[in-house]
Amino acid sequence: MIDAERRAALEVIAGEVRGCTRCRLAETRTRAVPGEGDPATEVVFIGEAPGMNEDREGRPFVGRAGGLLVDLLGHIGWQRDEVFITNIVKCRPPGNRDPEPDEIAACAPYLERQLATLDPSVVVTLGRYSMGRFMPGVRISQAHGTTVHADSATGAADATVFAMYHPAAALRTPAIERESYEDVARIPAVLVDTRERRAANARTARRLTATEADPAATAATATPATATPAAEPAAQPVDQLSLF
Repeated sequence: MIDAERRAALEVIAGEVRGCTRCRLAETRTRAVPGEGDPATEVVFIGEAPGMNEDREGRPFVGRAGGLLVDLLGHIGWQRDEVFITNIVKCRPPGNRDPEPDEIAACAPYLERQLATLDPSVVVTLGRYSMGRFMPGVRISQAHGTTVHADSATGAADATVFAMYHPAAALRTPAIERESYEDVARIPAVLVDTRERRAANARTARRLTATEADPAATAATATPATATPAAEPAAQPVDQLSLF
């Protein structure tokens, strides 16, 4: 899927989110918050739910927590518009209360379609409710800074999930803020590792497809076991890592 197709698909989803009435949150919201970012990105950040400022503007992470998220991205040389940012719940819960299970379930198809469209290499969860969607049954105090392979049922077909505290929690607790800066510094290396894994998977898939299409031709042209394999391209230094 090319970038223009991704952008168009994301806008279709966003339009549905803005008009959604699947749960009670539609009755109290000012604006739904579908999410935003670069359709070509390899990294998606997923928070929990919009707050007051997000509800007013219809954009994710535009309050104080959003400011800290921008600072965290800047810590690794990235900018907000280079990633995609959304939430597991697209409308603000009254009084900024925690999202309810049925509200999360109502929004789940939107998030799954966003992830299927973006096909990210890395999904960064922000907060325990977001983390719970990808790492059920674990505590964020133990899981932050760690990774798992995404279940394809989440919409992320071949992604690494990286858990972080929500920036709002970091604003309240200096120790969590320090840990958040330490955690975010690990993301570029996670992206490099995931790129390499996905590239290897793609090479394997191509070989299997070629074998199925013409087993005899594949055998005839295969590299002899004694041949020297071609050198892999040098990995890009993490401190110069680009999302594009």
